[in-house]
Amino acid sequence: MRQLFFTCFLLAVLPAAFAQEYSVTSPDGKLHVKLTLTEGRLFYAVELNGNEMLEKSPLGLQGKSLNLAERLRLIEQKTTSIETRYQEPKIKQRQVHYKANEWRGRLENDAKQHLEVIFRVSNNNIAFRYHVPQVGEPANFSIEREHSGFKFPPVTKTFLTPQASPMIGWMKTKPSYEEEYQVDQPLGIPSKYGVGYTFPALFRVGDKGWVLVSETGVNGAYCASKLSEGSEDGLFSIAFPEPGENNGIASANPTIPLPGYTPWRTLTVGSNLKPIVETTIPFDVVEPQYKASKEYSFGRATWSWLEWQDGSIKFEDQKKFVDLSASLGYEFVLVDNWWDARIGRDKIEELVAYGKGKGVGICLWYNSNGFWNDAPQTPKNKMNTAVARKQEMAWMQRIGIKGIKVDFFGGDKQETLQLYEDILSDANDFGLTVIFHGCTLPRGWERMYPNFVGSEAVLASENLIFTQHANDTEAFNATLHPFIRNAVASMDFGPVLLNKRHNRENSGGTTRKTTETFQLATSVLFQTPVQNFGITPNNLEEMPEHVIDFMKQVPTTWDETIFIDGYPGRFVVLARRKNDTWYIAGVNAEEKEKTISVYLPMLSGQTLQLLEDNQAREPKQRSVKLTKSKIVKLTLQAGGGVLLVGH
Repeated sequence: MRQLFFTCFLLAVLPAAFAQEYSVTSPDGKLHVKLTLTEGRLFYAVELNGNEMLEKSPLGLQGKSLNLAERLRLIEQKTTSIETRYQEPKIKQRQVHYKANEWRGRLENDAKQHLEVIFRVSNNNIAFRYHVPQVGEPANFSIEREHSGFKFPPVTKTFLTPQASPMIGWMKTKPSYEEEYQVDQPLGIPSKYGVGYTFPALFRVGDKGWVLVSETGVNGAYCASKLSEGSEDGLFSIAFPEPGENNGIASANPTIPLPGYTPWRTLTVGSNLKPIVETTIPFDVVEPQYKASKEYSFGRATWSWLEWQDGSIKFEDQKKFVDLSASLGYEFVLVDNWWDARIGRDKIEELVAYGKGKGVGICLWYNSNGFWNDAPQTPKNKMNTAVARKQEMAWMQRIGIKGIKVDFFGGDKQETLQLYEDILSDANDFGLTVIFHGCTLPRGWERMYPNFVGSEAVLASENLIFTQHANDTEAFNATLHPFIRNAVASMDFGPVLLNKRHNRENSGGTTRKTTETFQLATSVLFQTPVQNFGITPNNLEEMPEHVIDFMKQVPTTWDETIFIDGYPGRFVVLARRKNDTWYIAGVNAEEKEKTISVYLPMLSGQTLQLLEDNQAREPKQRSVKLTKSKIVKLTLQAGGGVLLVGH
């Protein structure tokens, strides 16, 4: 009895002297998270199929009043199984069956303050977060540092985009998640601006596989986070926004009420790229924040501003684009900046009535503004305060506006996340869908907010008009997005620019380097439930009939997505299903023609429509029969694309 008492005494007063280990494994037994409590600090490591994908990485939270990262001891733990099914039409997979094993550990520090660490491990995916109970009088926790880290083995290569410094860029509108990617880089290279990296972040762990790191479940109760600069030994940590963001107003660190949760940190881990492209983890661990006020509809839109720019924001030009949408069978027209000054509210009401007569809904652009940008575009100061916002939305509801696009946010602070959520919630009250532009990455928002459509948060198609460099690198960037940015959230890119020259007359400005078939393929590769396409009225006369016919039929919501082949920055082929129709899309960023064999078991024995480029890089269409081998050989021109459509 004396020996037992002495042992228990040592465990109670000297936990730092012992290393304690705990673990949780995916339902299929292949993905393994090992947690270690060493010298009062908690760490985790990740293995897939016995291969180390993440080395010992730190966990914990720290603030002025609470230190929940050191001198910890485990006082309670439990492991449970989770199984849920949900339907979400706005993501890559309409019906989702989520199964995971969850480990919850409650830890205590010397001051008897508590921290709960929660890990959920599903097949190929990990999500973890913290829960801080209220212990004693403090009812809130200002978090100065989140110790959560991701330590990669030395063989790892990175596929990262840098976070921009605050208040730089056009009219002080950054960070807006619009920086260029650096791919296949070794660990330890500093980022362009020295303030870390934007989520999501992709890593290749030698020949062992891939890890995609991001976060989800972020709302107005927290800030959006990023990855820190990487250390020479491969450690990246969660980092909060820069103090200068949003014109330096408000705290860069989040404060949560107690009891309270942090957002989920997510890792998708695969021996190949298939789990990366197909992951649904951003939506698996979140819940709807409110009920939809109506059944929202999604679809396709034309958008005059992209090719015709500010000069097109006038009544007669917008009528032309309503006619264009009607001729294509599209559901919407997006009217961009300055509409209040250059068209006027009375004429907007007239445009809405004109569109209604043709079965086309109108969506309107707004400046998010307030104190955080110098962008002059109007309407201004309509979205940044509750009174003005609700008055504006009531007017839109009365005249029949379908949705809004809100631009120029420039920061990730908690106060800014509250604005995003307030806009979404109010818009739902008035039956409006919402697209964000010049903005942060959406983090589980498709499931959290029923009227949320998508966000830009990418170096999008408008840059093809602004710079020739964007055209020169268009194919390279397109082959990144299915693996990184678009893998975790809907992406309002604005694809399918069929003009060979990017101006109104199709005769000047920057020059498109990719083929027409490439452009068509991006309508499938880039996923968002409302696509603002770059098609213009002249394209109806200038393009081959099969090009326009394809754009008339292509859907924007999908029932299933399957990765087929590719490598970030080189090429990509994936398949998406709508009802019983499959769309297989591929693009090639390499400098040479590429021939690949594609295995399509879901279309065995079928005759497919093949859209491709000939040797002259012109768009062609023909029928192909899928043989019993279920393999079809595809040729992709440099900067070209391919599409297969079949039932």
